[in-house]
Amino acid sequence: MKPNELSRSEYSSFNATYISALEEVSLIEGLDKGLNQMVSFISTIPNEKLEYRYAEGKWTIKDILLHLIDAERIFAYRALRIGRGDKTPLAGFEENDYVPNANANGRTLESLLGEFQLVRKSTLLLFENFSEKQLLYLGTSSENMISVRAIGFLISGHQNHHLKIIRERYL
Repeated sequence: MKPNELSRSEYSSFNATYISALEEVSLIEGLDKGLNQMVSFISTIPNEKLEYRYAEGKWTIKDILLHLIDAERIFAYRALRIGRGDKTPLAGFEENDYVPNANANGRTLESLLGEFQLVRKSTLLLFENFSEKQLLYLGTSSENMISVRAIGFLISGHQNHHLKIIRERYL
């Protein structure tokens, strides 16, 4: 299953930005490739850049990394609920409320990358063990319909979106 095989009814127009920009790799390949890509890329960034803000009020690279961790946990939770047949509508989350309370800049890069790796490995295991049928399940998240498999692609696309921002605005 590749992102171009998703039906537009499986995700919202908001999520289309993330999903439509993905390479044509399978869901599991994309998540696995993203794990290695993120760790390799972030590890090369000089320490003095990790807490840099390109404008007042903007996140640091450490903030972005912890945001990706937090968002992936939330997305994986949504996939778990929907994939297990839970029809309860799932609320959205306000990302800007998380960052000031996350203390990313008080942590080491090794700590953040270690957490990212563990979360991604957990996400990989979750998606590797959904059946083909479960991947097609639809649920409501942030007042929009989304499939389990679209959530998996959303995780990869969200990461790519933030990597692009880091390259363009921070380095």
